[in-house]
Amino acid sequence: MTEPAGAAVTVALDGKGVERGTATLVAGARKAAADGIALRVFGDPAALAELAELPNVEVVEAPDEITNDEEPVAAVRRKADASIVRAAADVAAGNADALVSAGPTGATMTAGLFALRRISGVRRPALALQLAVPGREGPPTVMLDVGANAEARAHDLVQFAFMGAAFSRAVLGVAEPRVALLSVGEESTKGTQTVVEAHAELAGTEHLNFVGNVEGRDLLTGAADVVVTDGFTGNVTLKTLEGTAKAVATAVGQAARSNPVAMLGGLLLKPALGGLRRQMNPDNTGGAILLGLRGVTVVGHGSSGEDGIANAIRLAARAVRERAVERTAALLEEAGAMRGEPT
Repeated sequence: MTEPAGAAVTVALDGKGVERGTATLVAGARKAAADGIALRVFGDPAALAELAELPNVEVVEAPDEITNDEEPVAAVRRKADASIVRAAADVAAGNADALVSAGPTGATMTAGLFALRRISGVRRPALALQLAVPGREGPPTVMLDVGANAEARAHDLVQFAFMGAAFSRAVLGVAEPRVALLSVGEESTKGTQTVVEAHAELAGTEHLNFVGNVEGRDLLTGAADVVVTDGFTGNVTLKTLEGTAKAVATAVGQAARSNPVAMLGGLLLKPALGGLRRQMNPDNTGGAILLGLRGVTVVGHGSSGEDGIANAIRLAARAVRERAVERTAALLEEAGAMRGEPT
């Protein structure tokens, strides 16, 4: 993934919390900076000294850090000097255009929400992820919510649908995204009461290309461009897909080493399998974007490699350039998808 040329964008990058260490973050940030994306990196100046030497990178000292062991809301409120808190505040102050972190997801979402605030009328922001679909040509399927909201009302799901469609149009270039609800059957009466109510509301709108329900088995078939669900279901589904992919890859590797004939076949298939492995690598998408805020926030994969860090920064820059926030707000307003629900 290479960031296209365009107006200059500055990204505030959380310089702490990467599972694979600071060296991985530095390598990824260097790749993104080479694309012309300006960075303000918050963390330990000594650990980030290599980045400070680049002409379009500024390192800003942030002595504190929020870990996975801390409750996100309390930690964000208490630790004003934490790297993610200072990076989010930097975007809110107008010094940077977007926020990126591969640190703890809860802290990133909380810091982003507190500093950037929600788009007027949006009750719950949603975490949207591009699904890696092996062998599929064209833009990836967007699934949301994948973890921001364990529970959601029917109207939340409707707003998620509009936000996902706006992102698919603005950032992925899908002219008329096909939007679907994740459920246990294709019929409009299948699913929880919340899903049934959301289906009825979405079926009645003229502002979306709503194609009905899809089941879990349809997620990787290209049946929809945007798949909507609550954060609990979405996160469980995502982790199941990731676990299945790893299990299948391991099984294929073991089978290829099971006997001499299989080993020969494995050698012949190695180039193709290598390409497939690269397609399924989560680093390719860069992470999830928190939709519904007044600024761009990208949550990187916890186990991001250097390409994952670079692509998270590129995703944020692309969302800024394509005015994803403004276009999302306009679509929601046009469709009246923000009416009648308390915040």
